[in-house]
Amino acid sequence: MNKLGLFQNIRVYWLAFIVYWGIVLFGYDTGIGGGVVSQGYFKSHFGLTNPDGSANTKKSNDVSSNVVSVLQAGAFFGALGSAPISAWIGRKWSLFGWTVIFAVGAILQTVAGGSRGLGYIYAGRVIAGIGIGAISAVAPAYVSECSPKDVRGRITGLFQIMVAIGVMISYFINLGISLHIKSGPAVWRIPFGFQLVPAGILAFGLLTVKESPRWLASKGRLDDAIRNLAYMRRLSPDDERVRAEMAEIEAAIEEEREARKGLGLREAFFGKGNFIRFVIAVVIFLLQQWGGQNSVNYYAPQIFQSIGYSGTSNSLLASGIYGIVKVVATALFVFFLVDSLGRKLSLFISSMGMGILFFIIGALLKTYPPPTDPSAQPPPASKAMAAMLYLYVCFYSMGWGPLPWVYVSDIFPTRTRHYGLATASASQWLFNFVLSKVTPDMVTDLGYKIFLMFATINIGGMATFSLAIPETKGRSLEEMDIIFGSVSADQRQADIARQERALEHDINETTSERSIEQKV
Repeated sequence: MNKLGLFQNIRVYWLAFIVYWGIVLFGYDTGIGGGVVSQGYFKSHFGLTNPDGSANTKKSNDVSSNVVSVLQAGAFFGALGSAPISAWIGRKWSLFGWTVIFAVGAILQTVAGGSRGLGYIYAGRVIAGIGIGAISAVAPAYVSECSPKDVRGRITGLFQIMVAIGVMISYFINLGISLHIKSGPAVWRIPFGFQLVPAGILAFGLLTVKESPRWLASKGRLDDAIRNLAYMRRLSPDDERVRAEMAEIEAAIEEEREARKGLGLREAFFGKGNFIRFVIAVVIFLLQQWGGQNSVNYYAPQIFQSIGYSGTSNSLLASGIYGIVKVVATALFVFFLVDSLGRKLSLFISSMGMGILFFIIGALLKTYPPPTDPSAQPPPASKAMAAMLYLYVCFYSMGWGPLPWVYVSDIFPTRTRHYGLATASASQWLFNFVLSKVTPDMVTDLGYKIFLMFATINIGGMATFSLAIPETKGRSLEEMDIIFGSVSADQRQADIARQERALEHDINETTSERSIEQKV
């Protein structure tokens, strides 16, 4: 880097900061549902209690799973629909449009109550889900395409920090309401209405950032692409580093066009070296969802109740602490370890740590069942299990939290990246939907066995998978084609040299034209 040093990539960090407010929404929306439904007034207002006023577990589980899972169902379709639209109008303006759609859903959820029943919340969650699903697919593609390779892992890893911050905010808003607002529609209107804050920051912030140079280059707008790339790198458009990076981007796009000329969607998925990338993208999110973290995420209050933190405020406070631990652990990993440990080792250590801790929690819960008295303070065994969950989320945050998104952003070439990330995101939401629908019943029916099930998946599935995938640390997006066999290393070098010569020729022509003009 040059004398700008630390601030060389400040514009890329700013872009990531703005775009990832959409990801705060993702985290906030996933964490808020379970907490709202666990509030006493919400249950009585929407008829989730028995005639004598006692809790109706079956009804409560059903509505809880519906409020959380219809968001994932909408997000599944949003993620799939995002690919053709972001390819057509660009990353920036497609994100803006999806944010507006999300805001409509947030307003519908907020106005529910009185004559406007649960249907408004369900409809609002589906519409907001469509927006969130699309944002979750477009945002990492946009940030990844704008980031230089030496800091791409760190910048794309911000995704998971923003998810964790969103989840943490949702826990503490629910805790504040359980402590200070016992009744009235504000119990759900404040948490649902708050969604409009990050949505507003994202919408207005998008007006301050530039379009992706890689997308512009793929549309043939090379002058705009070079200008935007130079702006993001804080260098002159004639700087050799900008020209070299642009040559690499163009070489990759040109190769893809040549290799896939006249071929459509089928080739995007089944072209040489592509299908295995889609398999990895789907499997990595299947395993991430079934590793147990999102069950804890969505239903933290219920999970903490199941291990002995009875009473709404007790379980929400334990959830809030869990949210803080998650943010701190994720931030430490993303800023200090992600580019030093490498992807494979981080994923392996993460899955082994999570599995071992879940086995310990399952064994403790079997040996020391929680007290049945709802007013009792959590016993030592419950505190030990809560401590294990806090340790567990540290291991999650150093691997399987941030890295699947980083890894999937790493492996796709420019032309198919929007399809790759949309497929990854859609599969993530699909497995999310299934998991969030069944978790409340699994917590009630399985008890301690749910932790043993997740532990087995962590060690048997996730640890094994992490050893089988190729390492991507320190490789440029364009080098992935070589790793996955789409193009040979010799061919790529020849293409880069040809593009550099073409750019050199353009610069020389421009320079000579200027000197002729000056002489005239």
